[in-house]
Amino acid sequence: MNLAMICDMVADGMGDRVLLGGRSGGLTGGRLRARATAGAAFVASAGADRLVYLGGNGPAFPVALFAAALAGVPFLPLNYRLSAEQLGDVMSRQKSPLVVTDTPERVPGARTVGLEEFCALPAAQAAPRSAYDIDAEEIAVLLMTSGTTAAPKSAVLRHRHLVSYLFGSVEFGSADETDATLVSVPPYHIAAVANALSNLYSGRRVVYLDHFTAADWLDTVEREHVTHAMVVPTMLVRIVAELKARGRRTPAHLRSLSYGGAKVSGEVIAEALRLFPDTGFVNAYGLTETASSIAVLGPEDHREALASPDPAVRARLGSVGRALPSVEIEVHDPEGRPCPPGVVGDIVVRGDQVAGEYVESGSRVREDGWFPTRDRGHLDSDGFLFVQGRADDTIIRGGENIAPAEIEDVLARHEAVLECAVAGVPDLEWGQRIAAFVVPRPGRRPEPEELREWVRERLRSAKTPDDVVILEELPTTPTGKILRRELVDMVSTARRDAARR
Repeated sequence: MNLAMICDMVADGMGDRVLLGGRSGGLTGGRLRARATAGAAFVASAGADRLVYLGGNGPAFPVALFAAALAGVPFLPLNYRLSAEQLGDVMSRQKSPLVVTDTPERVPGARTVGLEEFCALPAAQAAPRSAYDIDAEEIAVLLMTSGTTAAPKSAVLRHRHLVSYLFGSVEFGSADETDATLVSVPPYHIAAVANALSNLYSGRRVVYLDHFTAADWLDTVEREHVTHAMVVPTMLVRIVAELKARGRRTPAHLRSLSYGGAKVSGEVIAEALRLFPDTGFVNAYGLTETASSIAVLGPEDHREALASPDPAVRARLGSVGRALPSVEIEVHDPEGRPCPPGVVGDIVVRGDQVAGEYVESGSRVREDGWFPTRDRGHLDSDGFLFVQGRADDTIIRGGENIAPAEIEDVLARHEAVLECAVAGVPDLEWGQRIAAFVVPRPGRRPEPEELREWVRERLRSAKTPDDVVILEELPTTPTGKILRRELVDMVSTARRDAARR
């Protein structure tokens, strides 16, 4: 099975159903295949060995995704925010790419085609390759990892990985014809690929929001009668703030709201649940290397945790749920042995959807099938997974390992704190100092010493931030992951400047 066959299934099973764009004038399943087939023929005529996508959200994205599949070449969506140097570096690694973009000047020397032009190519009689000739082991998608703690790498997703995820999490044609999903995650992220595939496979109409603002998101939900949506945590924080400013609840037709991509505090989720009383919340945890979600905290899990007087159950609002049936998740100690419930270790995963492969370094999957996510966390006695953060984020202060997430969870409970992050800053005496970065709620301005005392009372002195920095916003990737390197550089630069005075 491969993505070309998925495209055929969607077109054959839901050929007359509008699946992309607005309720009127959108693309049907049949027209989606026709445009993807035309795109595939164009890719073949260009002699391209991969299809690069450099643009924003919109119907051109899934058309290009399926066009690459029908042409039998890898699909490579790139971050349109990359600097000229970064983009040049990525493009220099490509042999014969065709680039779908409205900014051809950014990829000099490459063959390009505009987004609208690509979606309006002359019809082709057939795709260059039969779907039955495309092997499941061929590369379907290449994605650049976010590189928040290291240089970006090219993650390899083969057809079998994406199809395994799809079959393990979505039922074909299960959506009602009136269902619609709003996609506002960036197109170069695994969530965008997974969203396109899973929603089209289920028969749910996909509506795209090119540039996110909370106001536009809420207005689009109303206008397009959106029933499902996915956001990253920073978006959710802003949507909650916008709702409170408007003084009203969300529409009842929004039945499901998924979030993921980065850690989000239980306090934010509890507040969102109260503002979205008719909406089922889903927290999805996954990685680029696992072809999307591997664990899910479902709507009933959210409701049970919010209503429970048991602290252990309520704490699950801060978890990412339990493993999908198609994968196994364990937490291992340094010797590779499973940790008991509640003990923090390295999160590992195995299953058919797990790729764990990079162009630069090959497969990172161990001989026993386990893939190290490089995330730290623990499982509770019922199998709920709590993610602390990246292993590289651990602060080593005076020889003691300190998890930033533990301090962040405490800071997030302060009434004046909207968002926060904690990072280790180099220090000659202690090895690393603890620096906390706080975005206050509107109209609030907490004193650094007040926040330090708040943490000290609830943890202990060794975990109290040495520095508290008040910011207007945290530096994040478009998918909501905090750029801790920028925070560390900010403090280090300020300390060097102060030392020179």
